[in-house]
Formats: sequence, structure tokens, C-alpha cells
Amino acid sequence: MCVKCSGEGGSKRKPPASEHQILNVLQQDLLAATERSKAATAAFDAVANEIPSALPRPDGTQRIHNASRKVTVARMEMLRAHHRLSDFLNAGIVPEDMRRSG
Repeated sequence: MCVKCSGEGGSKRKPPASEHQILNVLQQDLLAATERSKAATAAFDAVANEIPSALPRPDGTQRIHNASRKVTVARMEMLRAHHRLSDFLNAGIVPEDMRRSG
């Protein structure tokens, strides 16, 4: 899954009705992204701490690469959530997916 697609979450939610609700949603998104990043980092650390392991070298190397990719995606999601919140707080920019239509 690419960073853009993973950040969209796949679920459609109704746009928030007020600035307070927008702020709350953006803060919750950042908290959730931060938790995913922490979990991915912990998983990476667990894999890295198993080295040297009884696994054949290619399998061990692939596990490290996979865990590293998950950390990268989670950190990109966290950065995106941080930017969305920062843009809203500093410039009043409401993310496109949270704007009310019509």
C-alpha cells in the first residue's frame, strides 16, 4: 500500500460541522498515526534484536526490509497528520477531505 492510499484510510466519514470538530478529528488522527508509528518501530526493533537468528540469511534480511518499510509508511502517515493539524492551527487550512460540500 502506498503512503497516499494508507493515509486515506479507505473509510469515508462525514465532514465535521465546526472548527472545534475539525480540530478534534485532526488531533485524533495525529494521535492514531503516532501510535501506529510507535508500534511499527517496536516491531522493527524486535526483528532487529533477533539478529543473529536461526533464520537463513535471506529470510532474516527480508524481515528487516519489511519491518523497515512499515516504519517508513507509518512515519510518513504521522508526518502527514502533523502537517494537516499544523496547517489548520497556523493558517486555518481545512483539509480537502474534511470540507463540507455545497
